Amino acid sequence: MKHSARVRFAPSPTGHLHIGNARTAILNWLFARHVGGTFILRIEDTDPERSKSEYVNRIYEDLNWLGIQWDEGPDTEGEFGPYRQSMRFELYQRYANKLREEGKAYNCYCTPEELEQMRKDAVREGRQVTYNRKCLHLSDAEEQELIHAGRKPAVRFKVPEGQVEFEDVVKGTISFDVENIGDFVIMRAEGIPTYNFACVVDDSLMQISHVIRGDDHVSNTPRQILLTQALGMDVPLYAHIPMILGADRMRLSKRHGATSVDEYRAKGYIPEALINFLSLLSWSSQSGDEILSVDRLIKEFDFSRISKSAAVFNVEKLDWMNGQYIREMDVEKLTQLAIPFFDKAGYETTDYEKTKKIVAALQDKIDYLEQIIDQAKIFFQDHITIDETDARAVIRKDTSQKVFWSFLRELRNIDRIDVDIFRNIMKSVQKETGIMGRDLWMPIRVALTGKVHGPELPVVIELFGKDKCQRLVENIVGGYR
Repeated sequence: MKHSARVRFAPSPTGHLHIGNARTAILNWLFARHVGGTFILRIEDTDPERSKSEYVNRIYEDLNWLGIQWDEGPDTEGEFGPYRQSMRFELYQRYANKLREEGKAYNCYCTPEELEQMRKDAVREGRQVTYNRKCLHLSDAEEQELIHAGRKPAVRFKVPEGQVEFEDVVKGTISFDVENIGDFVIMRAEGIPTYNFACVVDDSLMQISHVIRGDDHVSNTPRQILLTQALGMDVPLYAHIPMILGADRMRLSKRHGATSVDEYRAKGYIPEALINFLSLLSWSSQSGDEILSVDRLIKEFDFSRISKSAAVFNVEKLDWMNGQYIREMDVEKLTQLAIPFFDKAGYETTDYEKTKKIVAALQDKIDYLEQIIDQAKIFFQDHITIDETDARAVIRKDTSQKVFWSFLRELRNIDRIDVDIFRNIMKSVQKETGIMGRDLWMPIRVALTGKVHGPELPVVIELFGKDKCQRLVENIVGGYR
């Protein structure tokens, strides 16, 4: 029975989920949801030395954090499982035997040293570096002799003559001359399938209709098409999306900053913002809008709007976009997200209402949640250090001293302070001193926060309370002449 659109995200658990792989998962998921298809998570863990269970769990965590739910996968029921390649070795062996029995594959006993010599000979003679089919026509006696010598065979696919041509959903018509491919290994001597073979067996048996992946896989596609055809399976549609590059137009790597999903999660990025940003690295809305909800991304997704050019990862753009999500977020939800960052910094958060007011005061000052630690410092420190040159200059002005003394006199006449009381106090200070504008307000900001920029001053005053405001201004009076 042929199923409707079925796509897969198939990461290898050999490290943290790279931002490029996350983008691939997102585009597969958006397409599946757009057409009402099935999104499958398949773990490609055939490498026993590099694949680790901790990375498998991290993949689950990162995808769940992004809000990407799979319909079939290692932890769900499905008729096409198991969904971990390490549990499918018997299948790979069965289909390798099938190809061998049909004369479409053969045992290869060549040692690494012999293969290296073949490569050197081809380079020296100016020939294409491909396998020379030394083992294709071995007799039974010759094979037995090699086996008795202790050699274990790999299995090579016998590449047919001709060309491989396919219509890429993104790139258009692509063709390869198979003469440049050569017979390639599909099962290693130790019984482990190669990437291309395991991928084809799984895509075929799981009835994958669309293979959506990075265009660094284009060179794998002709091999996979040849194998699929040899197995008598249906060839899926391929959609190769452009690579993600750093600002220097080189492949995205650690030198460009954070490259894994968990790093962005730890810094306090909003998952919906990251999905929005990564989607727009290759795709664009017909509306031209850049802030797009997940529902809109699903509704509007269309392969025709995927660019053929490489996408540049712009951290500043991501920060701007994430900041937009933060500013539109309900303060209650934002407070819940911010509290772990406060706790990590050692800030007191037992007074929830106060914490929420602090978050609200800083909501338009941050682009990602890790930044709130430094921004919120003023609300949790008892002493102010004035390091900024501009702030020191403010304190030293004669007009500032007049503002401080007048402000302190007004504080002594009240029992408490809030936004309205503070504004009335400042009107009185202005009337008494004749000082207005920046020269009136900036000295108080610097005395209380040590900075010339920050949250709205009346909100800071109310959160500090009368006693703290009085103490901080008294500490600063005459201290920076």
